[in-house]
Amino acid sequence: MPYIASVSKIDLPDKADQMEVKEQAREMFAANFPQVDRLIYAFDNTGIQYRNFCKPLSYYAEAHTFEERNNDYIQLSLQYSVQAIEDCVLKAGVKKEDITDLFFISTSGLATPSIDALIINKMHLNQHINRSPLWGLGCGGGVSGLAKACTAAKANPNAVVLLVAVEMCSLTLIKNDYSKSNFIGSSLFSDGVAACIIKGDNHAASGSVRYVTSGSKLYYDSLDVMGWDFQDTGFKVLFSKDIPTFINERIKDDITAFLKGHNLQLSDIKNFIFHPGGKKVLDAYMNALELDQHALDNTRGVMRDYGNMSSVTVLYVLEQFLNKGFTDGYGLMLAMGPGFSSEMVLLQMTNG
Repeated sequence: MPYIASVSKIDLPDKADQMEVKEQAREMFAANFPQVDRLIYAFDNTGIQYRNFCKPLSYYAEAHTFEERNNDYIQLSLQYSVQAIEDCVLKAGVKKEDITDLFFISTSGLATPSIDALIINKMHLNQHINRSPLWGLGCGGGVSGLAKACTAAKANPNAVVLLVAVEMCSLTLIKNDYSKSNFIGSSLFSDGVAACIIKGDNHAASGSVRYVTSGSKLYYDSLDVMGWDFQDTGFKVLFSKDIPTFINERIKDDITAFLKGHNLQLSDIKNFIFHPGGKKVLDAYMNALELDQHALDNTRGVMRDYGNMSSVTVLYVLEQFLNKGFTDGYGLMLAMGPGFSSEMVLLQMTNG
C-alpha cells in the first residue's frame, strides 16, 4: 500500500475578511440585482470568516476580460505550484529529481501546454516524468486526483508521485453577471494551491497514512447539479440548491456500500476527511451519517479560514489531520463534484 509522505498548502497573501467581501458584493450587485438585500445574508451563513484570494479585493471590483483573468490564472498557478512543491518535497525528504509521476488537478482555468508541463520546465524536473493533467472534476478533483496518484504508486513500488491541485475560483467571477448563482458563488468560492507526495511500497515509512482503496460514483440524470456554463465572458458557475438534499438522500447508502466491499462499516472510520461544500452541505453530512459533533472539526476549520477552494479544499483538510494529529485507524476522504458524482478514498492511518 503506497503512503502519503507529505502535504503542503498555500496561504495566499491577499486573504480577505468575509464581511469585507460581503460589502463589496453588495455594492457590485445592488444596482442590477433586485434580490441583493434579501440574499446578502448568505454571506453570514456560510461558516466562512476568511477567503483565500489570489488577488487584492479591489481587483474583483474592476472589469477584466476572460483573456486577462485566464492569463492571471496561468501565471499564478505556476508561481504558487512551485512554492507548494518545494515545501512538499522538503517535508517528504525527497529530491525533485526523484519524482516519477505528476498529476495536476484544476477546473478554474485553461492552459495548453498544461500547467504540469510549465511546472516541469520551470523546476527542471525529470523530463521523463509520467504526467497526467486532470481537468473538469470540480470539487471532487482533490479526492479523485489522490486516488489516481495512489494507484500509480501502487503500480510502481519505487514511485515518488507528486499531486498538485490548483484552483483560482475568484478569477472566474464575471463582474457583469447579475444572476443568483453568481451572487451565491461570490459568497463561497476562494483560491487555493496544494501539493502532495505519495511514495510506493519500497520507500520506508515510520508512522504513516497509507492508501487502501478508492471508489467513484456518477449519478445518472444529475448533470445540471453542478458545473460551468461557458460564455464569451468566461466561466459562469452553476450549482443547485438541492445538493444538501441529494447528500441526505444518497450519501449514507453509498458510503455503507463502499465500506461493506472491504468488510468495514461506518463505525470503523476514525477520521473524516471531507470536502466542505458549504455549511448546509456539512450539516447534511452530519445528519445523514449521524456523526459525532466534532467529527468534521478540521473540515469546518478549513472552510472558516479559507472558504470553498473547489478541488484543493480537501487536501487542506488532509494537511490539518497530518499537522494537528489523527486517531489511529481508518480515514475516509470524501468529496462531491460535477457529474453529479462522489469520490472516496479509504486510508489506513497510523501514528509513529
